Amino acid sequence: MNFVFPPHPTVSIEVSGSNDRFPVRRIYCVGRNYAEHVREMGHDDREPPFFFQKPADAIVANGGEFPYPPKSDNVHHEIELVVAIGKGGKDIPVDKALDHIFGYAVGIDMTRRDLQGEAKKMGRPWDVGKAFDHAAPCAAIVPVEKIGHPDKGSIWIKVNGEMKQDGDLSEQIWNVQEALSYLSGLFELVPGDLIYTGTPAGVGPVVKGDVMEGGIEGIGEIKITVV
Repeated sequence: MNFVFPPHPTVSIEVSGSNDRFPVRRIYCVGRNYAEHVREMGHDDREPPFFFQKPADAIVANGGEFPYPPKSDNVHHEIELVVAIGKGGKDIPVDKALDHIFGYAVGIDMTRRDLQGEAKKMGRPWDVGKAFDHAAPCAAIVPVEKIGHPDKGSIWIKVNGEMKQDGDLSEQIWNVQEALSYLSGLFELVPGDLIYTGTPAGVGPVVKGDVMEGGIEGIGEIKITVV
């Protein structure tokens, strides 16, 4: 097979405690999945889950840099639990969903809040606000065999050492297995897919020079510098 130009390299994420890497296929994100964040964004607590996507090449590795994106002056951090799919499937029952997970990671859903807001007002897709370059920082994936399936524990992020978001995984409106099951009814999940599972309250802006440090109890931490 001859390509008209060399194929782009496969995007991958470090697997904690291993020389292996997790190849990323798609990135799905759950919208408004913590009650306080839902309320701070002006919505009801328990609507059916909804999803948006980010491109795989939006991944930024732990310790990396997040270039402040153009055409925006209000870019927000959203700390999130990331689920890494290791076994594919569709219409996955809730009670079988955890069997499809390879591991978990700490991620940040970077958001052009101003462009997202404009899109909402005009009834347009969120892509320019969510699916831009470098919009999906993600730390190493920790396999399930090491940590099990965390359903509670602190999830937090600091900017320049000041706590901005401080929640608990138990506050998710749709837990991991419910969200995964629902998503698999809309898309066939495939090994290599990532699911960013939503963010607690306290989202806010960053500017060039800021350092974001976040973590999830029992999983790990992430550090990203805005440049």
